[in-house]
Amino acid sequence: MKNICDNEEEHKARVEAVRAAMPADEKIFEMGARFKVISEPSRLKIILALEGGELCVEHITEAVGGNQSAVSHQLKILKDNKIIKGRRQGQKMLYSVSDWHVLTMIGVAKEHLDCNE
Repeated sequence: MKNICDNEEEHKARVEAVRAAMPADEKIFEMGARFKVISEPSRLKIILALEGGELCVEHITEAVGGNQSAVSHQLKILKDNKIIKGRRQGQKMLYSVSDWHVLTMIGVAKEHLDCNE
């Protein structure tokens, strides 16, 4: 099998294609920050709890097994990063996932857990 580096023109063409497709540094930073936010275990649990639909903070706390203060803190971080949203219904705030792409990424990660490659 021929090494790609043996063909200088093909190598240069691939490098240019990669550079053309590479997001701007600002977007790379934004992607990394998004991964960092969802990678924290308690926030990941909250997102998974909200995968089925809206929940109030009391029910999220019950679902993830935390305390309400800690869950509220994590909800604020998720909301500040536009991963979830909240809406008021009477005295309660109901939270839901606002960025469904995050659920796609988490779904791929869950599938990968069972991958034996």
